[in-house]
Amino acid sequence: MTDTLVNTAPATSVAGNRSGFPDLPDDVTVDFNVMVRMRDGVHLATDVYRPANMTGALPVILERTPYDKAGTPRTELSVARPDPMTRPELAVRLARLGYVVIWQDCRGRYASEGHFTKYLSEGEDGFDTLEWIVAQPWCNGKVGMMGLSYDAHTQMAAACLNPPGLVCMAVDSGGFSNAFTCGIRQGGAFELKQATWAYHRAMEGGAALTDPRVKPAVAAESLTDWFRVMPWGKGRSPVRWNPEYEDYLLEQWQRGTFDDFWKKVGIYAAGYYDSFPKVATIFMSSWYDAYVQTTLENYEGLKGDPDRPLRLIMGPWTHGNRSRTVFGDVDFGPAATFDGQVDEDWLTCRIKWFDRWLKGAPADAGARVHLFVMGTGPGGRTGAGHLNHGGQWITATDWPLPEARPLDLYLRPDMALAAEPAAGEAAISYDFDPANPVPTIGGSLTSGEPVFTGGGFNQVEDAAFYGCTRPGMPLSARPDVLSFETDPLAEDTLVAGPVEVELWVTSDAPDTDFTAKLVDVYPPCDDYPRGYALNITDGIFRCRYRNGFDRPEPIGNGEVFRITIRPFATANLFKKGHRIRLDISSSNFPKYDVNPNTGEPEGTSRRRRIAANTVFMSENRLSRLRMQIIDATILKG
Repeated sequence: MTDTLVNTAPATSVAGNRSGFPDLPDDVTVDFNVMVRMRDGVHLATDVYRPANMTGALPVILERTPYDKAGTPRTELSVARPDPMTRPELAVRLARLGYVVIWQDCRGRYASEGHFTKYLSEGEDGFDTLEWIVAQPWCNGKVGMMGLSYDAHTQMAAACLNPPGLVCMAVDSGGFSNAFTCGIRQGGAFELKQATWAYHRAMEGGAALTDPRVKPAVAAESLTDWFRVMPWGKGRSPVRWNPEYEDYLLEQWQRGTFDDFWKKVGIYAAGYYDSFPKVATIFMSSWYDAYVQTTLENYEGLKGDPDRPLRLIMGPWTHGNRSRTVFGDVDFGPAATFDGQVDEDWLTCRIKWFDRWLKGAPADAGARVHLFVMGTGPGGRTGAGHLNHGGQWITATDWPLPEARPLDLYLRPDMALAAEPAAGEAAISYDFDPANPVPTIGGSLTSGEPVFTGGGFNQVEDAAFYGCTRPGMPLSARPDVLSFETDPLAEDTLVAGPVEVELWVTSDAPDTDFTAKLVDVYPPCDDYPRGYALNITDGIFRCRYRNGFDRPEPIGNGEVFRITIRPFATANLFKKGHRIRLDISSSNFPKYDVNPNTGEPEGTSRRRRIAANTVFMSENRLSRLRMQIIDATILKG
């Protein structure tokens, strides 16, 4: 860094930029669009809110966002206040509590200058912004950061560089531990939420800001039709009208080897754990969010230093929807909200955290870990027509739960999932046709609309889900889905922890995928005469990476090998009389891109071939589901 950054940006009030809060109160002073200079000369638009009567320096709350610093975040609400606050309204509220509040547009977004490359500028830009903040006379040298999703990514990116002044963070549903294994790619496959995100945001930034033809051109494309002709290529995508967005999307899609590209600041916090600053942090996510693994890995990677206070919160929600109870087709009960359970609401929780670490307020005696255990409800259908799965919160001293013990269940050729493996040699083969992938029905998803959506659903085909061609038929009826089930459980089984699926496999293709999905199978009842197969968690593994994500290799002729699929961790009570089911297949589309089975470089193949895939389950090749369980008596009632 050069000294030219400090104090070079004038505090300029820009008339008319009062979107979302046209009548500013007299007790808060706002400088709109302060253009803060980054190390490369690019200026980022920054709004600074200060108490009008401040007489000395104050602590600062900072949020950096690509979603419009003057806009309305969809999740700044609560059960008691269901209409979300605008960013200016929230800033005024925080300023009245004695904070300087700063909202900043990320590089290349809205009022900020520069070229937008998703995720990869946030570390340096965050550092430079914090350096500018602590040099201002209104800052007392202490800064807290907050934000959901991308705004969580900006926090972890900045923190990796140990910026001046950063004292605490509230990292909500994001902050990449390793984007190659969660968030951009997973198990080697590409997460197609990146494609839907790029499509929608290409209408807001880059060329769309200077050329009025770009937004209507992108909007005129049929995203659902484009999903039928994947993978996309340069100039052959619905994002082609805004090359800035198409470029970064294709780069992430086609960079299929874990190399130095994936170790950059902003997408690889795991590489910085050893030098990570002693920043007090709340990590929060939810079981049907796309950032379960990232959140838990960040917590585990940073928890070892007692001088770095951490909290972990995991709810049952989809991405950021912490004040609701229904996700997908499942009602998790009145206790499912953050509000009134973990704290009064999420804003109150954050204010307490900032007061503690930025102002020295008394410590909150709350638990270190809050987890929502799904599945304690009575079952059946609610009055609104949803599965009454229910659930309740538990607290713990750590994650993974210290009292957890392993439970291994083995895949057997009679399609059983049992405590003992099968005797002798056994295998099951199926054809995986990339032209007919298994459709995604819910799961840990975000940003997928209008193509896919997250949450819990009965694993039965329905016209509402992309790719379903046999409405009413269970996914387990497909010949390319292997469904292994336990007998009806003799007692309640509380699964709480990491989930792994070890498979011994082979394929006649040079590359292919294997998928795994954990399912809670309800027995038949009056409301659900065929029962209800609820998706709990799922994962994928691309076989070219069987020897390491940094060493892709084609499958050898006749090669039999072991892979480990890592679905996201979970906490679910499988009730007495239910069955634990594990579905094995080779696709889950459109959540993940479909492997063409050709072995060609990632995201480039225009050809497809059918793969004959085999799963082994014998004494010498044990395929099994590995979970963690705890005593179900920990639950109330």
